[in-house]
Amino acid sequence: MRTLRFLLKKEFRQIFRDKAIVALIFFMPCIQLIVMPLAADYEVRNVNLAVVDHDKSPYSQKLISKVIASGYFRLQGYNSSFHEAFKLIESDKTDLILEIPQGFERNLIREDKQRLFVAVNAINGTKANLGGSYLSSIIGAFNADMRMQLVQQPRYSQFPVIDIVASNWFNPVLNYKVFIVPGILAILVTMVGGFLSALNIVKEKEIGTIEQINVTPIKKHIFILGKLIPFWVLAIIIFTIGLILARVIYGIAPVGSLLTLYLFIAVYLLTVLGFGLLVSTLCDTQQQAMFIMFFFMMVFILLGGLFTSIDSMPDWAKFITRFNPVRYMIEVMRMIILKGSGLKDVLPHLAAVSAMAVVLNGWAILNYKKTN
Repeated sequence: MRTLRFLLKKEFRQIFRDKAIVALIFFMPCIQLIVMPLAADYEVRNVNLAVVDHDKSPYSQKLISKVIASGYFRLQGYNSSFHEAFKLIESDKTDLILEIPQGFERNLIREDKQRLFVAVNAINGTKANLGGSYLSSIIGAFNADMRMQLVQQPRYSQFPVIDIVASNWFNPVLNYKVFIVPGILAILVTMVGGFLSALNIVKEKEIGTIEQINVTPIKKHIFILGKLIPFWVLAIIIFTIGLILARVIYGIAPVGSLLTLYLFIAVYLLTVLGFGLLVSTLCDTQQQAMFIMFFFMMVFILLGGLFTSIDSMPDWAKFITRFNPVRYMIEVMRMIILKGSGLKDVLPHLAAVSAMAVVLNGWAILNYKKTN
């Protein structure tokens, strides 16, 4: 313990010696947590729409007004033919075309049915899918309103009316920030801890101070602990600052136990830092460590369930996510912060990251060589 204490003093002094790096360690995650949820907006608004109205009737005008008044669409063209509207899609000035056929009002009233044509620019698949869904929902609501106006109420007065009221659990107002902020916080803590630990040992290799450590009788596991604990403490502090920012700026407070949350993050950071130290023992230069960590971080983030649901991934990708610690971190963050899950609920995730922590840290200790 005395040897470990001296190593920790040395590591903390080495970290805080560079004031600019310390400022970046704390300043950069805070700015990213503030900016990224505002930029990574899951709501698709201002979808550009072109309308081709062959009917020009009061009903077609009501439909167009209802679409524009929804707030999701921005009218970019009111054309006389589909060919003219399609030129707007080709020039990327519009995303959807709504074509209303001639006789729209007459067929809707007399025959109780009418078809509309919707063309969607699907180069941006997400925007096309959501824009088409929005437009279909608005047209469906317009159709229901028109039917209610046309139906003779006395004829249906004997039928019961069923009211359906939706209740959204865990995110009542469907605010996307409630969903994405915990995931972004998990990613930021992972990146800070992973990159800092990955550059630590290899930095000493480059400047030559590692040789002074190698000639001392310090055991390998004590050396790895001395490298791990300082960044573990810093990552816990950054995580705490992130929780405070989420509460103050976005109004997101953990519904579940903070003790359970910090227990999981403490074990999770052992996994991330162990992986970073393992990379650091394998590399000879900081450039090598940066590229290796960048490769794995991209895989961890893309297969972590932050932007894409794991349930919608193919089977081979689901299998890979079982070995992705970020996946467990994001899931537990959302379980505890949004759903109020307890320790019993997160035990499978805790067991998985604990096993990874033992393997990665043990591997880092075995791979660190005190002789060349």
